[in-house]
Amino acid sequence: MLSRVSKILTLLVLMPLMLAAAAKRDFRGVWIQTIYQGYDKRSTAENQTYLSALLDNLQACGINCIFFQVRPWGDALYDSNIEPWSAALTGHDGTPPMPHWDPLLFMVNEAHRRGMELHAWLNPYRAPAVGKKLSAKHPAKLHPERFVTYGKARCMDPALPENRTHICSVVRDILTRYDVDGIHFDDYFYPYPIAKLQFPDFQSFKRSKTTLSPADWRRQNTELLIEAVSHTLAQVKPWARFGVSPFGIWRNQRTDASGSKTTGLQTFDDLFADPLAWDRRGLVDYIIPQLYWELNHRVAPYFELCQWWGSLKANHHIYIGEDAEKVLKYDELDPKMLLAESQPAIQGHCWWYAAALPSIATELRSKHYSVLALVPEYPWKNLPEAPAPKVRCSQGSLTWAPDPKARKWVVYHFKHSEPINLENPQAIQGVTYSPSFAVAAPGTYVVTALNHANIESKASNKIEI
Repeated sequence: MLSRVSKILTLLVLMPLMLAAAAKRDFRGVWIQTIYQGYDKRSTAENQTYLSALLDNLQACGINCIFFQVRPWGDALYDSNIEPWSAALTGHDGTPPMPHWDPLLFMVNEAHRRGMELHAWLNPYRAPAVGKKLSAKHPAKLHPERFVTYGKARCMDPALPENRTHICSVVRDILTRYDVDGIHFDDYFYPYPIAKLQFPDFQSFKRSKTTLSPADWRRQNTELLIEAVSHTLAQVKPWARFGVSPFGIWRNQRTDASGSKTTGLQTFDDLFADPLAWDRRGLVDYIIPQLYWELNHRVAPYFELCQWWGSLKANHHIYIGEDAEKVLKYDELDPKMLLAESQPAIQGHCWWYAAALPSIATELRSKHYSVLALVPEYPWKNLPEAPAPKVRCSQGSLTWAPDPKARKWVVYHFKHSEPINLENPQAIQGVTYSPSFAVAAPGTYVVTALNHANIESKASNKIEI
């Protein structure tokens, strides 16, 4: 058996031989966090300029999906009648931005204008820390009995059905009023454990009269939330995606023989979340395990974890969560990307975090994101295929009639003598949410439609320029 170090060295030696043609379908996501990023120190115009420039950079890098943090502490970076404006945006809980703007609406429009998906990223249970001033509209102010304090942290009690109902109301509100492509949760369900301090849910456990162990009961509570949110999407916007980004270790092999060869914190045992069960039940459309460690990390080696997640027989998608700063620090971009690409279950990556991505953007784009890629398909949504558009050309723009079955369109460009090959990602000129696209270069153009599950139509008529 090769040692882990030997395996990594072998991978590095074989990298030039492993370079494959770019994939047409590749999830390329990024998290745009809004806490501790200075939004409250900038004006409305400055924030809009900052976000527009950030999206331009991400588009140039090849990113095709944005996770925008809109509910960090039981509050809102959008115009909500349910929860108060976030202190992350204005500096004070409940204080609206002046001049008024709606960051989520702005980001949906700007991401779509660049052909990128926008998923609203929510932290379901987290609330402002103890001692932070809350507005009268904050859930912790309105219903303090639904919250618990753990160390200095304050969070919703995951055991209470009222809290799950509240979160589903927030999700329903976002899905109803905003043209988001999905809803996204990260790893904050039950809080990360504090040494020698029990999570204060004994009374809730006692009132539940459950026959489950405390750990199984907590996992059930988490799964009930995932189930409720999944059902909310099915009722309100069934084509929208729902995904979660859990801590990167499911279980260690010493705890469970089917776990990974790691020795770190376990999302199943320590955070009371079981993403594998959610995938089995079809409650989530994707899982993004956070594999932020270096290849040969002592406790949680990326090399082992990437292969463990990549070998799963998942029903739905798995993408790998990457830490851009650590990838740069340890100079591990190529081996990590190539290792992930070699795993059958992995269909892309998501980068933590957007403001750090420029540190590796040039290398990422030149080696791995050199051509545009489409977000993978979600065939289990069982949606009808959109018809191929009928395209016209006028004054340098392709135009076509929209269709209710189409979510967006893909524009391809080929040389005049080149055969039409929709499997060639190098021919993709862009993705657009509007039924038009400006063109300039001579050649043959065709357009396809993507339905709401990203299933592609046949090619349109040819346009010669």
